Amino acid sequence: MASAALPEPRKKSNIKYAFTCSILASMASIILGYDIGVMSGAAIYIKKDLKISDVQLEILMGILNFYSLIGSFAAGRTSDWVGRRVTVVFAAAFFFAGALLMGLAGDYAMLMFGRFVAGIGVGYGLMIAPVYTAEVSPASSRGFLTSFSEVFINIGIVLGYVANYAFARLPLHLGWRLMLGIGALPSALLALMVFAMPESPRWLVMKGRIAEARLVLGKVADTPEEAAERLADIKAAAGIPSDADGDVVAVPRRRSGEERQVWKELILSPTPAVRRILFTALGLQFFQQACGVDSVVLYSPRVFRSAGVADDDQLLATTCAVGVAKTLFVLVSASLLDRVGRRPLLLGSTAGMVVSLAGLGTGLTVVGRHPGATVLWAVGLCVSSVLAFVSFFSLGPGPMTAVYTSEIYPLRVRALGYAVGVACNRVISGTISMTFLSLSSAVTIGGSFFLYAGITALSWVFFYTCLPETRGRTLEEMGKLFGMEETGMAEAEDAAAAGDEPSFSARLLA
Repeated sequence: MASAALPEPRKKSNIKYAFTCSILASMASIILGYDIGVMSGAAIYIKKDLKISDVQLEILMGILNFYSLIGSFAAGRTSDWVGRRVTVVFAAAFFFAGALLMGLAGDYAMLMFGRFVAGIGVGYGLMIAPVYTAEVSPASSRGFLTSFSEVFINIGIVLGYVANYAFARLPLHLGWRLMLGIGALPSALLALMVFAMPESPRWLVMKGRIAEARLVLGKVADTPEEAAERLADIKAAAGIPSDADGDVVAVPRRRSGEERQVWKELILSPTPAVRRILFTALGLQFFQQACGVDSVVLYSPRVFRSAGVADDDQLLATTCAVGVAKTLFVLVSASLLDRVGRRPLLLGSTAGMVVSLAGLGTGLTVVGRHPGATVLWAVGLCVSSVLAFVSFFSLGPGPMTAVYTSEIYPLRVRALGYAVGVACNRVISGTISMTFLSLSSAVTIGGSFFLYAGITALSWVFFYTCLPETRGRTLEEMGKLFGMEETGMAEAEDAAAAGDEPSFSARLLA
């Protein structure tokens, strides 16, 4: 239904409005970034203060990713009940409570409970921010705007590193608690700012609130023609007749078994096109974390210490440089996504990651074979390889995963599909985080990064063979890239035949 080329000229005021909405929604990602950044430094002092083992530390660092699965799936139902923007408030509230619990923790068990609560908030934020942003963004700048989620993760990482540096000189029992507890502040700010956001036009259509959806689309679309076209596409995908133009219209009722039906459509017996979409999205989510980025970021002080950087202040300063590099290059990626395209950035950056990981493995192996000696070229290779790796990651797989996987699913299964992808992402992230120290002991720290380099090389092959270019296409056109025909029309016919309401998040849990 939607044409590939949208009319010109674009309205600058609408672009600014969509830009503002995307920034506000993507701020939910700060909470994950802050946790990653602050834990990389706080772990040094937690281990000293609580006298925990490496295994306990691994669990503490990685368990939040498994806890976030609860929030990821709960976010779908919540966003269906109360809307996308209020769901962002849920993310902020959970992380606010978790940060306070971690800051007040007196022992390891209390700290783990705080991680549990904060993890639910992280899951909410990871699920809702990219989906909301994709739904309000015009096709011409959706890649740029959806990548804001990764931008704010990196801003959160930098803020976590700054907190590490700021509180590192406080007494041991107080410093790490302030590092973790102060994370409640960005959560409170997010909860206050989120009410400036409009509701998602796609969610409004799912509720039959056509007039409100038309108003939002008029503010975020490039042109009035695009706004009308997008509204027609969304109504078709929702099973609402094209001539239903009242302020509030009835939507087809869903049957009691409709929640199970969407699991069937996506997971149990998908069509070949949906199966290909699911395989592509899960592969992208898997490889984003399997490359070992969490091992580099979460354990960067330990990696730098293994490379020969011994002083705590030097460790934290070098770690801050990692955060700055990530943030700068994700901004570069955001500016190029809708100009260069998804595939060129992803393939080029993944190749750079392979070289960087191989260089890091080489440097760490050389340093490890000369204990007690300083091999300056190897130390320099390690530091430069880490900075190069996080920079390439932030150009490609970092922002690309949220952008690509939030835009390729059909509307009927988008929330479930994205939630399943986030679940895959968090499981792999948690597995990497919770096994890095044990893996390093088993195959040496240099060997660990050679392993990650091999996995990343496989990811390049996967991206090259499985990911079509999506730049410039509307969300309703995506199915055609994977073998569907007239996505919106087909979904409308399916919904009409089944008598179901193709509500996105209500299908998340059977």
